[in-house]
Amino acid sequence: MRKFLVVLDDTRECLNAMRFAAMRANHTGGGVIILSVIPPDEYQHWIGVAEIMREEARERIEAHFEVFAKWMRDRQGVEPELVIREGEPVPEIIAVMDEHPEIGVLVLGAGSGKGGAGPLVTQMVKQAGSLPCPLTIVPGEMSKEKLEQIT
Repeated sequence: MRKFLVVLDDTRECLNAMRFAAMRANHTGGGVIILSVIPPDEYQHWIGVAEIMREEARERIEAHFEVFAKWMRDRQGVEPELVIREGEPVPEIIAVMDEHPEIGVLVLGAGSGKGGAGPLVTQMVKQAGSLPCPLTIVPGEMSKEKLEQIT
């Protein structure tokens, strides 16, 4: 089964990437893998505090995942998988794609603010020529109705 890899982060545009991945998976009989990467600097404090911060970050990610997973199950009939990694986002995304040959498409949401598409999209576009699968960039401002039309 072909799977769509989508990155869960704290950006607003992540929502449209999730929607797109779930709708495409539903329409094509595929699956969804949701990846969240905890940056190393998020828990580089005192040793005793680092483990607590790491656990809190995982709990926050799992809570966000459950919101998306419920919507995907209830509305799209898709049961997503969650993968949590620690490290820098781009190498972790590439590592997950290498470890999961069933991933057929990487889906990212693009920001629409003054900052442009966003740092993750910008970095992944630079890697696009050597990725093991196509990269789909979903505009963060695209309406739900338009997403439904194109999926």
